[in-house]
Amino acid sequence: MVWSASTPYGQRQFDNPYYFVLRHGMFLLLALIAGAVTARIRVQAYAGVLSWVILSGTVIALALTFTPLGYGVGGNKNWLNFGGSNTMLRLQPAEFAKLAIVVWGAAVLSTKRKLLGSVKHVLMPFVVFSMGLIGLVVLQKDLGTAIILALLMLGMLWCAGAPLRVISLLVALFGAGTAALVYLEPNRMARILGFLDPTADPTGINHQPIRALYGLATGGWLGVGLGAGRQKWGALSEAHTDYILAVIGEELGLLGTLIVFALFVALAWGGFRIAVRSSSFFGRLAASGITLWLTLQALINILVVLQWAPVLGVPLPFVSYGGSAMLANVMAIGVLVACARDEPGAIAWRRKRAKRKAPSRRFSTVLPGRRPS
Repeated sequence: MVWSASTPYGQRQFDNPYYFVLRHGMFLLLALIAGAVTARIRVQAYAGVLSWVILSGTVIALALTFTPLGYGVGGNKNWLNFGGSNTMLRLQPAEFAKLAIVVWGAAVLSTKRKLLGSVKHVLMPFVVFSMGLIGLVVLQKDLGTAIILALLMLGMLWCAGAPLRVISLLVALFGAGTAALVYLEPNRMARILGFLDPTADPTGINHQPIRALYGLATGGWLGVGLGAGRQKWGALSEAHTDYILAVIGEELGLLGTLIVFALFVALAWGGFRIAVRSSSFFGRLAASGITLWLTLQALINILVVLQWAPVLGVPLPFVSYGGSAMLANVMAIGVLVACARDEPGAIAWRRKRAKRKAPSRRFSTVLPGRRPS
């Protein structure tokens, strides 16, 4: 779908219809390798020093976006550019901040499990450090990702059993902060006003939401055919990223969109099943956090495309174009698989398989001319 949705824009912008799919394919290959590595790491390693390494690396990468390495896209300076304007070496550290909050947060909260009734131990270090990450993303002017991080932090606290009064206070603070950031930024305020009045400014702020609905409506039950969509030919400027679901709905119809929904439902069911069966509190928190992250972000993207939520600039996990998002998402699935490998049933199965493969010791060597004893 990235190939289909990005072909017109790639041809128009770079004189190469395969530009985006080639970049996406390269990052997909790297993501599969990284996911295989993260899946083989023991859960105990994630719960230890490795969680702090992930957090430190993310903080450094976010800080580097405010240096000459920082690169701006759409008014948000949230990229690291390691080459020229057309380089394939470009990363978005905010995507890895989601992974850092989950893995590091699960490690910290599991260590303080018996102390979470105290407000001090809830706030320090998890909430304070997480708000530091969120603050860096806000300074990059990426409010959509900051909202995802804040919801993820609150979800981790809820899964860990933190006091509801603390969670409620944080919800109020984040709500007030988000409202202030929206009010102070004219473009964000215009998005909210456009959402409240979907028919207003059809060639401006509501252009993409309206075109997305056109694509979904045109697709009907089975779609107009793979590659035959029209909205991607200039009407949807984010056809291969935030609005790729609209292209799926136009080309593959309601059936195609329902398949995408079903895949995310299956992911949510599998992730929470792993969380329930995990043998450690860290595994339960990490699996819950990863599942919340991916399904919540998918839900927000779907609501935006259906015009049931204001535009936030959040991609659809595993589907939208974006190398950094693909890397972070597949690495998160690798951690989820590592948690699944740590389930009691999985451990017992591996031991049983190892016992079957072990060479039998029940034999005796009979020397020539001697009767076996």
